Amino acid sequence: MPFFEDSHHLLRDLVRRFVREEIKPYVDEWEREGLFPRALYRKAGALGILGVGFGETYGGSDSDLFHAIVVGEELAACGAQGVAAGLGSHMIACPPLLMGADEALKQRVLPPVLAGEAVAALAVTEPDAGSDVAAIQTKAQDAGDHYLVNGAKTFITSGTRADFFTTAVRTGGPGRDGISLLLIERDRPGFQEPRSLAKMGWRCSDTAELSFVDCRVPKRNLIGVENQGFQLIMHNFLAERLQLAVMAYASAEVAFEDALAYARTRRAFGAPLTDKQVIRHKLVDMKSQIEVARAFVYQTAAQVQAGEQAIQAAAIAKNQAVEACSFVVDQAVQIFGGLGYMEGIRVERLYRDARLLPIGGGTQEIMKEIIWKTLDAKR
Repeated sequence: MPFFEDSHHLLRDLVRRFVREEIKPYVDEWEREGLFPRALYRKAGALGILGVGFGETYGGSDSDLFHAIVVGEELAACGAQGVAAGLGSHMIACPPLLMGADEALKQRVLPPVLAGEAVAALAVTEPDAGSDVAAIQTKAQDAGDHYLVNGAKTFITSGTRADFFTTAVRTGGPGRDGISLLLIERDRPGFQEPRSLAKMGWRCSDTAELSFVDCRVPKRNLIGVENQGFQLIMHNFLAERLQLAVMAYASAEVAFEDALAYARTRRAFGAPLTDKQVIRHKLVDMKSQIEVARAFVYQTAAQVQAGEQAIQAAAIAKNQAVEACSFVVDQAVQIFGGLGYMEGIRVERLYRDARLLPIGGGTQEIMKEIIWKTLDAKR
């Protein structure tokens, strides 16, 4: 493929081996326990997997968007989206620092995170503000050389164990123009013990609710310019949507491969399921949707890498990949029949995991509004 060169293939081999040796043998146990070990961050960091896209200056590697896609595809191939989400929480927490933080803050946070010695999480969503980021209420009051932060965040990936939180706060008036980003460390006075949240899927990814009560955060932790954090958040969302699109079609590929293998060996009415035209056509439809979604994500990533904003394309890519995944995992369960409804069968887990994808990173409905606005702007 023209999008991938030798460095991408070498990285793919590295991550694939890491998944095969360090994740797949244990992932069922982690799903049952609802957590994967923190040591996995250190192992991934030591191999350079966490540093893809963050530059050598901070202990990462100078790489392009397709290197990040390779990592996303191979992590999703483990068959548990929670691992990819938890291990990759820095992929949505750290880009705003890279774009907007001063050098001292970058040097304090990025090297330990990329080495896997610390964990970073993004804290934007609130109980009353999800996709409507401009409505967040967590307040950061100016108190001289620091802010006093009060409020709550919810559905925070890696929230129970993160050391650093890239946090959206309100430093100004209502609406998007009053929002800033702060880096809040876990040990700040006023940072309350996170509350773990139980979920339908992504079970080995810890998800938490955060509370801040007069949490003292020094002004040196401001990311970018005060009251201009909304732009950083929106830029970050574009990358997150592409990451979720990759997770969607790559997870769908796992479900497809499981369904194909099962259909070839499962016998019904004296013959394998693949002897039945209706099953063969299901599998063809599944594979077709995966490949179309993958191709559009690659095309969109190439646009972004070329310097285009690609706001419309990223929204389309996410929705199309998510719809493909939803279709494929549903058909995979159908092909497995009653067995596909049983816990411990991978397609059952993928079916549950996939339900978050039309919600995370901006809902399917929000994506459609973004697409419409880009169309309407051309009138």
